Amino acid sequence: MTELEQYIKSYFGVVSSNDLQTIISLFQLASVKKGEFLLQSDRRCDTLSFVQSGLLRMFAITDGKEVTQWISSKGYFATDLSSFVFETPSRWNIQALVDTEIYIITREDYQKIGDLVPKWSELEKLFLVRCFTTLEDRVFSHLSMTAKERYDLFFEQNSELFNQVPLQFIASLLGMTPETFSRIRKKRMS
Repeated sequence: MTELEQYIKSYFGVVSSNDLQTIISLFQLASVKKGEFLLQSDRRCDTLSFVQSGLLRMFAITDGKEVTQWISSKGYFATDLSSFVFETPSRWNIQALVDTEIYIITREDYQKIGDLVPKWSELEKLFLVRCFTTLEDRVFSHLSMTAKERYDLFFEQNSELFNQVPLQFIASLLGMTPETFSRIRKKRMS
């Protein structure tokens, strides 16, 4: 069973084998080389990607600086959901931080799922609620936690990324300057 199949089964709950195979058949395995862009801002996002292995960084450039929104590692999806759903220009760039294997579904194939899988509207709702909950948790942590608390929580949940991702990207993701991040990291390590 692929990571994608395991993810769908665990994330969406009860999915019949036939429905699972139908969904999986619409995804194509692809490779993205380190530094390559899966999406660039101002272009329409027409794919939803699932990371089989590797790392994708989602970021925007504003006032000349890069702001990291998310880092997708194995077992996570990557897309500009607003652009994917509403067919508008993306505000985000998605770039491979290392050589990355992904499963991709196009917008057209994604839209076919509803016709092919009777329970899809229920499953899709679960998927979107989980995405929204993740976003709510991030907003809550930024509004209610100190920089140190955000660092500690992120480290607890994603410690492997600290050895794989440039630390300035993690600092940006956590909403802090590289200097603040470095100071907190130094205190934590001593």
